Amino acid sequence: MRLRPSSFPRSLLVGALALTSVLSGAPVVHATPVTTGCIDATITGTVEEQRLSRGIAGGPSVPAEILRRTGFDKQVALFSRLLCAMPSREAAKLLIRAQGEALWRTAVHRAQHPVSGADALPSTDDRGLYWARISMALAVRQWQPRFAVGTTERADLIKSLEYASRGITSTRFSPGVKKILVTGFDPFTLDADIRIGNPSGANALTLDGQRWTVNGTTYEIQAVVFPVRYTDFDQKMVEEALAPHYRGGPQHADLVMTASQGRVGIFDLEVFNGRRRSVSSIGDNNNLWGGGTVAAPVVSPSMPTGPEWITSSLPLARMSKADVTPFRTRVNTSVLEIPAGQTAPVRQPLGPTEGSIASEGAGGGYLSNEVAYRNTLQRDLKDPSMPAGHLHVPVLSFDPTNKTTITDPTYEANRDAIIRGAHAVLRAAF
Repeated sequence: MRLRPSSFPRSLLVGALALTSVLSGAPVVHATPVTTGCIDATITGTVEEQRLSRGIAGGPSVPAEILRRTGFDKQVALFSRLLCAMPSREAAKLLIRAQGEALWRTAVHRAQHPVSGADALPSTDDRGLYWARISMALAVRQWQPRFAVGTTERADLIKSLEYASRGITSTRFSPGVKKILVTGFDPFTLDADIRIGNPSGANALTLDGQRWTVNGTTYEIQAVVFPVRYTDFDQKMVEEALAPHYRGGPQHADLVMTASQGRVGIFDLEVFNGRRRSVSSIGDNNNLWGGGTVAAPVVSPSMPTGPEWITSSLPLARMSKADVTPFRTRVNTSVLEIPAGQTAPVRQPLGPTEGSIASEGAGGGYLSNEVAYRNTLQRDLKDPSMPAGHLHVPVLSFDPTNKTTITDPTYEANRDAIIRGAHAVLRAAF
């Protein structure tokens, strides 16, 4: 949707100009003072949002350092100032959607271009986007505007910010190209290490909007990054993000590959996706559990009707031959099932047996497996000929001696090698 300048309140136009200056690196000059002081910091954020102040061993905030060293601190501060200046609900809705999409575009641009600055984090670092989004969501939660905002309306505004800043509202393909949709995930297990990122999310940022020519055919890639939260999956975020690209028409994709972080040193091409949740060892990013165990796996309450197991339709044999040095690739068929007529889970290296219950798909029993299942179920329901499936990228690790700093050469080299490998695996599909 293209909005005429006359449709914006003056304060929003000022903010848009300021944002342009921030993104271009030019000094920010405010034509008029921006109202401040509408954020009530006594309102408690979600578990995920509360980590914004977390440091290591009582030290300063790690998220704040990541935001500063990626430059997203400026965008977060600008967002809060503009939010305080909103004169109406409609203006706020427009602002939040626009700023969410600007955050995504900024993260994509940063990931695909060199960065400068003495202590700037590398361009491929995905953590700035994550912590900026969390900061902006908290600002909306704590926002006290001059007009009334109900609980449901505020939740809708946060959802709008989430969808826009994850690339979901901007996965628009150009005509005349082959269309590839790739997904990634946010960082997770942050209570174990607040510093970590997620290479699948970093990979998505490096791919969004890219065009590759392979054997004379042009492929355009669009990407989104999903949250590590059961609630969003239960509210059908995955289906809402993927549905436009499974329907017929100009936005119909030619291949959909979901991706997540998996095992150490291995790119796993997962063959069998299970219907159920079974991880009980960790929660999601809000410390909520899926409710299942390997002996008693559960199905998401929003899961559409479908079979217990669904198979990848990606060209796995070709993709497994990609050069992913220093890692290796594997076509992974191993699942954990409860065989028909039995009650105890059994590991099946070659895939599920007839009538079994899914304890773990090849990708496990967490949200990685679930995004793969939801994706391939949409394929089966809407376009069974679509190549679709899931890639687990290797675990991203710090240097073993680094317990305190937010980056190190090993971490950065590891992330870049994972991204190169993920690109190679995807390219081999064409």
